[in-house]
Amino acid sequence: MKIETERLTIYTASQDEMVRFIEKQTDAILITAYREMLSGCLDHPESWEWHAIWMIEQKDGTHVGDLSFKGLHPDGSVEIGYGITEENRGRGYAAEAVNAVVTWALEQPGVTRVEAETEPDNSASQRVLEKCGFIASSVMGEEGPRFLRERR
Repeated sequence: MKIETERLTIYTASQDEMVRFIEKQTDAILITAYREMLSGCLDHPESWEWHAIWMIEQKDGTHVGDLSFKGLHPDGSVEIGYGITEENRGRGYAAEAVNAVVTWALEQPGVTRVEAETEPDNSASQRVLEKCGFIASSVMGEEGPRFLRERR
């Protein structure tokens, strides 16, 4: 799956791309999360896009971040997570990528809403979600407040 925006190309990584990406990581928490994504892809190849690492790149191929869903749930919900490399933050890439991918997700059969969770003090991520049409759900998740964007 590939989505193009004005400045970005966002695509689901292949198995080989995910393996290479995981090998480059140094943060143990991210390594664990990325390995879980790869396992989800291998366990559910028919729904690869709902488990894969989605690479976020500038049009010239420069990697600026990644995002992922945490599977498609039977109730029609998907949860999204995302991150932009430190040197590329503050340029609007997160909002551009999240909005494009969430718009795509809500057009897919069976998807009724997209959820996200941020750490309570991560106001930048909360602003990204609000720019992308998410509303605070008043539910606290494991990491912090949860946000929701429903199919219109």
